[in-house]
Amino acid sequence: MIRAFRTALLIAAILAAWQLLYLYAGANALTAPLDTIAYALELLSSPRFYPHLLETGQAFAVALGIAISCGILIGFTLGLYRFASDVAEPVLVALYSIPKITLYPIVLLAFGIGMPAKIAFGAIHGIVPVAIFALGAVRNLNPVYLKAARVMRLTPWRIASRVLLPAAIPEIFTGIRIGFSLTLIGTLLGEMFASQRGLGHLLMQAIGLHNTRMIMAVTLLLVVIAVTASALLLAVDRRLRRHMFGIG
Repeated sequence: MIRAFRTALLIAAILAAWQLLYLYAGANALTAPLDTIAYALELLSSPRFYPHLLETGQAFAVALGIAISCGILIGFTLGLYRFASDVAEPVLVALYSIPKITLYPIVLLAFGIGMPAKIAFGAIHGIVPVAIFALGAVRNLNPVYLKAARVMRLTPWRIASRVLLPAAIPEIFTGIRIGFSLTLIGTLLGEMFASQRGLGHLLMQAIGLHNTRMIMAVTLLLVVIAVTASALLLAVDRRLRRHMFGIG
């Protein structure tokens, strides 16, 4: 009950600040909250909107799947070997700090214009944070787990699937939460520059036409989707940590 009240209070404060900003900046810069919500509902009722939403959803789902699977594989592989993790972690952090937009020409040359480029650009954004958290999770595991697994003569695959993964899931899930947001950003950026469909393409088209209502409505829908997904992931993350460590 208290959490719901705080959430409602936060939403009300955001809408009030938005309305004040609209009154200050004017209609040329942004639209009012009620007008934006009404136009967003109008978009959702239009059949022409859903092919764009489906295109973005497909590209994002594939990119996120690649980012999570490859990130966990890289993190586990490096985390199992102390020397490899010590060498690779600074490299991963350096890659994480590079503005990914600088890699976009390379992505276009490698994958062309269309769905593959969007997927690749989204996955590039999400792989590194998932890998960093997976690496840290494996490296910080209680060494007793690995010793017990080796005493039982488990194969590397069984050690990874039966010992490492269950123990490292809470920390890995934190990396997945961050990778989720960054993969979504990467997918949208890919659509803005190399696509004829998708929410990113709609945004770029609206920017070119200075269609403020479209920009604000699509942005609002993206924020709602991202916040809802983030809240669900955070709830799962808290439950995992409570289950593993007995903390909230």
